[in-house]
Amino acid sequence: MQKTLNNKAWFMVLPVLFIVALNAIVPLMTVVNYSVQDTFGNNLFFFEGTRWFREVLASERFHDSLLRQFFFTFTILAIEVPLGVGIALTMPRRGFWASVCLVLMALPLLIPWNVVGAMWNIYALPDIGLLGYGLNWLGIPFDYTQQPVSAWFTVILMDVWHWTSLVVLLAYAGLRSIDDNYYRAAQIDGASRWAVFRYIQLPKMKHVLTIAILLRFMDSFMIYTEPFVLTGGGPGNTTTVLSIDLVKAALGEFNLGVAAAMSIIYFLMTLLVCWLFYTLITQGEKK
Repeated sequence: MQKTLNNKAWFMVLPVLFIVALNAIVPLMTVVNYSVQDTFGNNLFFFEGTRWFREVLASERFHDSLLRQFFFTFTILAIEVPLGVGIALTMPRRGFWASVCLVLMALPLLIPWNVVGAMWNIYALPDIGLLGYGLNWLGIPFDYTQQPVSAWFTVILMDVWHWTSLVVLLAYAGLRSIDDNYYRAAQIDGASRWAVFRYIQLPKMKHVLTIAILLRFMDSFMIYTEPFVLTGGGPGNTTTVLSIDLVKAALGEFNLGVAAAMSIIYFLMTLLVCWLFYTLITQGEKK
């Protein structure tokens, strides 16, 4: 029996495509337009070709911001993913305390990004903040407004506090999906705690961890609000990551061509690294 195809259903998709075009494609084309032109005001534009792209790619300032961005992203990934998995493994699976732990883990994710930055700005102040005053009282010199190491320590600690919960919740969902029969079989075989984690829990969490790593990579690679509110990119340009540098070029210096070219390079780099991550992580599964 042949099925009757009704292509009228495609008309139901048109409103979604229209909204996506307005929210994504049209702004993106505007950025592309600015990236190949220059203006001196009065809505007069001059075609510049690939000049802004060449300037950005050859810029030492861009290279420094990119290195700081990679340092931040891979540092927080190296901390948050194992820490999140470790916390998820210690959480109770059922009962009252499981609900309490889930609520506590979700709390940091509910706080707006600018509020997180403001909270840590006060919390880490060397003279009145609990963290800054406490470290100085212990004899550890700490001033994130003046010392680059202290500034990076505070930015990374703030991100770990804010976003490790996301990894915890995803890893916990992966652990809850494992059938109890696997654990019973491991118990009968006398498997150690490490063997259970290595051969049962970790493979079963692979998909959720892939999602967690991709989400945390994309978000950390595009982070702006929290470090900007906390340090403003300082001291000097010590914590100026790509997003902060981009806003400085666009709004602080009103260099629209450079900012637009940087935006496109930034966007393509995020896509490329996400694709590489996903390909590398899923490559073993295909084999």
